[in-house]
Amino acid sequence: MPYDKGTVVMVDVYAPTLRLARAFLAEGHPVVRVQSTPGVPPVYQGSFTTDEFADNIVHVGDQEATCKAVAAHEPVAVITGGELGVELADQLSQALGLATNGTRLSGARRHKHTQIETIKAAGLPGTRQHLASSADDAAAWHRELGGRVVVKPVRSAGNDGVIFCATPEDTAAAYERNAEATNIFSFRNEGVVVQEHLVGTEYAVNTVSRDGRHRATDIWRYMKISANGVTDRISAAVSVHPDSPEHARLTAYGFGVLNALEVRHGPAHLEIMLTCDGPRLVEAGIRLCGADAAYFAQLSAGESQIERTVDCYLHPERFLATLDDVQRVERHVAMAYLTSPVTGVLDGYPLLPEVQALESFHNLHITVSEGGKLPLTIDDTSEPMMVGLAHASEHVLARDLNTVHYLDGAGFYRLRSGDAA
Repeated sequence: MPYDKGTVVMVDVYAPTLRLARAFLAEGHPVVRVQSTPGVPPVYQGSFTTDEFADNIVHVGDQEATCKAVAAHEPVAVITGGELGVELADQLSQALGLATNGTRLSGARRHKHTQIETIKAAGLPGTRQHLASSADDAAAWHRELGGRVVVKPVRSAGNDGVIFCATPEDTAAAYERNAEATNIFSFRNEGVVVQEHLVGTEYAVNTVSRDGRHRATDIWRYMKISANGVTDRISAAVSVHPDSPEHARLTAYGFGVLNALEVRHGPAHLEIMLTCDGPRLVEAGIRLCGADAAYFAQLSAGESQIERTVDCYLHPERFLATLDDVQRVERHVAMAYLTSPVTGVLDGYPLLPEVQALESFHNLHITVSEGGKLPLTIDDTSEPMMVGLAHASEHVLARDLNTVHYLDGAGFYRLRSGDAA
């Protein structure tokens, strides 16, 4: 199709947020991609393509040169396409005088320790935490705090490097593991934070903002299991009804987080634990939610971060005019993330027909196909399959989701003879 409107620049758009780039293209706006790193991170290399972009500008550390190359396209918006591009998008949008969150708190929007301290300084309740300087220091803080803690890199994404620790000795080992590691973006971890282990129910709150006014497009409740030596692995995300009491509490707290981090424009993905003491921020990503949540949000309530983000940057008057519209619910939706307890060469999914026969079954996203190497599921990048469920009845959805979890076990995966582990 002809692109006769202003250019939109997206920094570090990869497969997880390609749907947003395509939404801008569908509106008649060419999209220029900026890559904030000289190379493509290995986690994205298998799905990486530049075919749909008007240009691909690779940033090699010279901000002035990159800004000049971007300016040549006369962009109407510069936004981040993923976690890795948050800070460069802030720099470029500010330098070009476009809608921007600015650079004053860019670091806080990426650095997990600074992020929590920033919202606490703004008066919001936040997690007790410690920026560790060594394994002994991390263990000593855990010993003083007591209970369980979570150890994580200060800059990464997803659950990369997140380790739950029961003892100070575990925490020391987790510190060493993270301090010596490179993250999923292929950067050496630059710091390790130790945080208290929050007890409660975790939610994902997805938002879009314009001029400092916010809209919660979709909220998801996480279901978790402990499996394969991993504590609190997310096994499903279930849509939260806008009329539920937790929706209002999470939204109010989430908007406070956005204000504290000076998020004025664009999408954000907030992970919030609802504890007995109230909501607490787990972490915030000032970018679109991944895992194709936008598709399922649209399926549930006819609204997602995708079209709201397009409106935010291209049609701000329309965005603001509909900011407080009541959200309708068409279906209750769940995304079930399967957890393989075995590893080897996959020969098939013998129980998959039973999943597909469920009343609320909607779709599948298979990561490991027959003949592929099935890893033991220990993180978000090793899950073999996602099952999408949707139904007008919340009770049918809950029943079928429980059935998926019942079926998902050793019997769900058939390995080729001699390959089981």
